[in-house]
Amino acid sequence: MGTSGRTLTACSAVLLTSILLAGCSSARPAPGPTPDRVRTPSPTARPTALTTACEVPLPAVWRSAFDAGELRAPDGERAVLTDAGPGWTAVQLTGGGQRRAALVRAGSAPRTLLTLADPVEHQLLAADFDGRRWAAFAVLEGRTLDSPWSLYVWDAGTGKVKRLTRADRPGPLPRPIVRDGTVHWAQGVGGGKATVYAAPAAGGTPRALRTGVMDTPFTAGELLVWRESAGSGTRLTAVSPKDGRAVPLPAPLAALRNIRSAVSDGRTWAWVAGESEPRLMVWRTGDARPTAAVTTPPAVDGMDQLRISGRLVTWRTPETSYALDLSSGSYARITPAYGYAQAEGGALALAYSVGNPKASGSRAVVQVVEAGRLPELPRCG
Repeated sequence: MGTSGRTLTACSAVLLTSILLAGCSSARPAPGPTPDRVRTPSPTARPTALTTACEVPLPAVWRSAFDAGELRAPDGERAVLTDAGPGWTAVQLTGGGQRRAALVRAGSAPRTLLTLADPVEHQLLAADFDGRRWAAFAVLEGRTLDSPWSLYVWDAGTGKVKRLTRADRPGPLPRPIVRDGTVHWAQGVGGGKATVYAAPAAGGTPRALRTGVMDTPFTAGELLVWRESAGSGTRLTAVSPKDGRAVPLPAPLAALRNIRSAVSDGRTWAWVAGESEPRLMVWRTGDARPTAAVTTPPAVDGMDQLRISGRLVTWRTPETSYALDLSSGSYARITPAYGYAQAEGGALALAYSVGNPKASGSRAVVQVVEAGRLPELPRCG
């Protein structure tokens, strides 16, 4: 589960974790699906029974929504999308000899979280925002994934920022989580191990919740979950973020071994199983067993960076990004070549380049829409 020694380039920046995607400037709201020909699932509708999905073309109404949700950087700055959630987007903006981390809230101009000390080497790596007051974000202090990184907390009420910790030992890439005024993260502590910490956003001594050989934690409803070494393999471990108490997972999840890129919203879980023949697996509360939802190349070739929001599961391959619609039982390519997509917290964010990103005249495109407002993808058959 190590990441040391790899180089962080302009292309691999968006591959390193959930991360390095950013937008800027407020976007126009995505248009609601008004044509009678499209179907928007009811949030209270009974889930469709899961089966192996088929690939379908991306509907024009999705393309229109993406175009309407484009975020535009301020003049003279180039945007890289980092993370997005309900009503907010975290971005890295570069221009005029400086680089800054910024937060964009719906209908508002970007607010600077921090001007990075080195506008070339330092990069905004991950961010989370509770939608009200506290944002936490990580800055990588070099071009390789084993470079040191610092974790910061920003107060929307005062505009002040403070450094919460700095990591200089190998460990999971940081992906801070802000819940109920508390910041959670994992940090390498030496000996191949990492510790999951919790610290009050307003200030206070961090608490160590658990130490082991583990990956970056993620939230699953009211749980904090990560992949942890167990014997000769790995398994999922869950704790309560409030007190670090271990929480047993449902039997179909507790039985999983050696999976990767697991994600959940607390009701639906998705992960990648298999190495030589990878497949996207999905399990929902109440299901007797997981379902192999996507099994066909090229959609499964090198699939990674899974994200989930409601009925949508997104992932990236070395060539493009896809979205699986659990309501329709189908999936589609949703970005041009080498684009990135992530569905999380009610938002669906896309990032790609028009033209060679290393050449002059290229344009970085970032689009953010409300995932729940998109109509169903076409059904199979």
